[in-house]
Amino acid sequence: MSGEALFLLERKKFHASLLEGTLTIDKNGIHSNADKDSRVSREIARHIATQLRVQVMSERAAAQTSGANFEGACASFVLNTFGQLDHIRPGDWLVQQVGGRNRRLIASFDQYSHLIALDRAAKGNRELAAALGNDYTITPDIIVSRRLIDDHAINSSNFIVDSSTAQRASLRGANGGLPILHASISCKWTLRSDRAQNARSEALNLIRNRKGRLPHAVVVTAEPSPSRIASIALGTGDIDCTYHFALNELILAVEELDFPDAKEMLDILIEGKRLRDISDLPLDLAV
Repeated sequence: MSGEALFLLERKKFHASLLEGTLTIDKNGIHSNADKDSRVSREIARHIATQLRVQVMSERAAAQTSGANFEGACASFVLNTFGQLDHIRPGDWLVQQVGGRNRRLIASFDQYSHLIALDRAAKGNRELAAALGNDYTITPDIIVSRRLIDDHAINSSNFIVDSSTAQRASLRGANGGLPILHASISCKWTLRSDRAQNARSEALNLIRNRKGRLPHAVVVTAEPSPSRIASIALGTGDIDCTYHFALNELILAVEELDFPDAKEMLDILIEGKRLRDISDLPLDLAV
């Protein structure tokens, strides 16, 4: 095959979209995803930006604006890549950028439909609300869901189901169920300790509150500092994996800048299968 691979082209488009006002440099030479008080963060961010050819001069946008723009870029990337894997992972898929922190959207999927009743009960009972706290609150940034399959499609190649069988299967549209949540993607333009813990909490809520199959729970970040990436990427049991918006560029940055501690932590994260590039995400979602 000749020409550039689809994933490479989409990765370039993803970065190009961020260069239109999200990934910028201010008058002091500090990039918008860097911590101005950390030399390691500033230098790594600068090196990555140089590789990506960042040229837009701008004051740092409000965190909310940068976050929303980053979510939009990630959603477009997932849509344009995972959407091309139907031959590997067939299905009628929907990719949505949630936005606005819609707490009730999660209840429109099969595994979490019972949360509507739980939310209603908590609102009518102060003691129950106090006991539950936020343990059932799940507000993903991006969701990937699968629509249900009708019997005509199920039986297209063979007579597989009839009215007396598979009457409770979640994927079967004839059973009157809801779409299935396939993945919850949390987008973090930068990582501070509170943002990392928010992502962990939501992933744990996905695990604890589901009825049925567990969706993928992943984090995508543009954080330049390996030690801060480690705050969300290290450990297992909640997040499937963390994906960096420019991992190849991050690897080169820590090597050429000669930050031994940052390089050691980055090696731990990568070799421990806790950190991957955003181009790995679509195929991981196809598992």
